[in-house]
Amino acid sequence: MFNIKYTFNCFVNKCGTRCLSHVKNLSIVQDINLKEIPLVNEPILSYKKNSRERDDLIETLKHKSTECQDIPIVIGDEEIRTDNIKYQVMPHDHSKKIAKYYHASTDIIKKAIDNSVKSQRTWDAVPLDKRIDIWMRAADLMATKYRQELNSATILGQSKTAIQAEIDSAAELVDFFRFNAYFLQESLKYRPISPKESINSMRHRGHDGFIAAISPFNFTAIGGNLAYTPALMGNSVLWKPSDTAILSGWTIFKICREAGVPAGVVNFIPAAGPDFGDTITQSPYLSGINFTGSPATFNHLWSQVGANIQTYINYPKLSGECGGKNYHFVHPSANTEHVVLSTIRSAFEYSGQKCSACSRMYVPESLWPTIRDRLVSVTEELKLGPADDFTVFSSAVIDAAAFKRITSYINYAKTSPNNRIIAGGTYDDSVGYFVRPTVIVTTDPMDKLMQEEIFGPVLTIYVYQDRDLDSAMNLVEKTTPYALTGSIFTQDREWAVAALEQFKYTAGNFYVNDKSTGAVVGQQPFGGHRKSGTNDKSGGPVYVHRWSSPQTIKETFVTLNNYKYEYMH
Repeated sequence: MFNIKYTFNCFVNKCGTRCLSHVKNLSIVQDINLKEIPLVNEPILSYKKNSRERDDLIETLKHKSTECQDIPIVIGDEEIRTDNIKYQVMPHDHSKKIAKYYHASTDIIKKAIDNSVKSQRTWDAVPLDKRIDIWMRAADLMATKYRQELNSATILGQSKTAIQAEIDSAAELVDFFRFNAYFLQESLKYRPISPKESINSMRHRGHDGFIAAISPFNFTAIGGNLAYTPALMGNSVLWKPSDTAILSGWTIFKICREAGVPAGVVNFIPAAGPDFGDTITQSPYLSGINFTGSPATFNHLWSQVGANIQTYINYPKLSGECGGKNYHFVHPSANTEHVVLSTIRSAFEYSGQKCSACSRMYVPESLWPTIRDRLVSVTEELKLGPADDFTVFSSAVIDAAAFKRITSYINYAKTSPNNRIIAGGTYDDSVGYFVRPTVIVTTDPMDKLMQEEIFGPVLTIYVYQDRDLDSAMNLVEKTTPYALTGSIFTQDREWAVAALEQFKYTAGNFYVNDKSTGAVVGQQPFGGHRKSGTNDKSGGPVYVHRWSSPQTIKETFVTLNNYKYEYMH
């Protein structure tokens, strides 16, 4: 403890340095009213036949499938409709329109920026406990009143099956809102060390300016997380939803407004990607980009930020999740049935349109005949069809561009001497964008089918000699620039421990005897490194603080009467 008796005097009550204890509860930073937030994941409903949730969803789907919602651009309280009209269609029946929406011009995007900058300080002044109340209320609305509206928007607009929609647009979305509120509240329990003569505090602020949230089509929950987690931390947000997830994004936006998120905190800005990216990166008030999408787009945005770095009032925070080339690595001791069924789900659920989907697999020759026969058998029996058909395993890919990209890889496999299609390989876009789950065997572990993200229902397998196990393991890291998810399958615990170390840098989310998909908020915070992204681990306690600008405060309760230090006397 410092000896301050002859250099300081108490300026709170003029009673001397031995009476400082009475000021310790007088911190200028006021505590918030902490509430009990249960750390429990939202239950995933089963939708089995004759269940209440199934009947409710069917009824909602009947209603929603017959209408085309008009969805405006929203800046503050103003709804805007432009001449640049677009339509969202059902991917499994692209003749049916479910949403009419409008692209914002660069002038409208600039207007949204101005509104966001003006709104940010007002919103940031709202106490954290009040914001947490709003987020918990929004989560409750998502889990109850609007659960089936969210699910139906995701089923019809993004062609997810009932269970895939339930996992995403109900359970995970609710979890993001509740858990992020919980993680924020828990962080507020931290108290900096305060010595005898002062009190040290910390508070969370939003960032000056605005955050741009750019969300993908494949997870409704990601859109809600990208836009509303920065808002929870006191930021204002420009949200550009994917054109192929407009309806589900709009549903989230309306729910949050009903829950109490003020106008202008999140502005709903559908727009052409280049128009949006060019405009936000030219604004001096850009304080962050929260992004999920392709590496090419993220690289371009990062380059634009770098080129304009001198113009910003802040150094913008860039958070990105950019996909992967995820693997299942099979050890000779693995349970073959478990391998096959785990791989089917990982590679082909939602037509492989998950950042974490298994896209490459390494199989030992000793297990290959058993795995091959079973994998082909199960793949060929998978039923595809309209997403609102409760008997299908999977449905259409998202749009014509995705269909063209995915089928180009299948056509490449058909003509390449190194590759052989052993299941699937067919496709049809006459009604919907349907691609059969496809299994390819390659003799070249460095073939582009093992390297490049396809983002569709295409699995490529390399069969290695059992004696070459170590060499096969070395291929995992050097084959691709991605490092998002990976799984090993083994009953050899000693090898699993060694593999965990060897594969340390191959994945941000690593699984042992489980599929490479299915990360759960609060259980497996999600994110990858290298070209898979900035690994900010959404669904975990760190993520909310990416969007905070903390301020530390020191309050001193004694006066300084001498500039000299003790050694100077």
